[in-house]
Amino acid sequence: MIRVQRIKCGNGNCYVVSKGDSGILVDTGKKEYLDTVIEACKPYKIKLIVLTHAHFDHAENAVALSEILGAPIAMHKDDVNLIESNNNQSMLTKSFLGKVVLFASFIEFSKRKMNSFTPSVFLKDGDDLMEYGIAAKVIGLPGHTKGSIGIDVDEKDLIVGDALMNIFYPTVSLLYNDEKAMLDSARKITELGERAIYFGHGKPVKNRVWVKIH
Repeated sequence: MIRVQRIKCGNGNCYVVSKGDSGILVDTGKKEYLDTVIEACKPYKIKLIVLTHAHFDHAENAVALSEILGAPIAMHKDDVNLIESNNNQSMLTKSFLGKVVLFASFIEFSKRKMNSFTPSVFLKDGDDLMEYGIAAKVIGLPGHTKGSIGIDVDEKDLIVGDALMNIFYPTVSLLYNDEKAMLDSARKITELGERAIYFGHGKPVKNRVWVKIH
């Protein structure tokens, strides 16, 4: 049986997806929560670290955890420029709540500098993670960032990173590099059908119609 374990890291989440004692780690959290993530990973042999995207609150511990867990780092190639600086891809918003989150994000983007790394594995839409012991596929979900991805676990659980958000309430991403791509990704998630949606921020909910059809 495949299990998705949420690791709460402040207002963000990481996940261990496991089957027996084998697992993959999805996202790595901020440096303040490194010990929290390490503790959650201890029962498992982590075979891969997947980054849903390369913003610091999802990727800041990638280098440390790769060394500690002996696991390669995987992500989409279109987010590699964010490793050097999270300001390398523009962020836009329309809503008031989005502007609040964007202001806080800009401050953090400027203050934080992640340890540089070169991913060992580049993932794209449709890639199968079975070789790492987990029945899961990569779902391309660009929009929040150019290289945002999700992990569809056994066609039951979908880890979406920040392609959707549940900071204040479940919704499409409040921040985006490309609004059209973000909305298209939200529609793609809806079309996957019955899933538990696991967010980068907030509690999981059932899949639903994320973008109203006018």
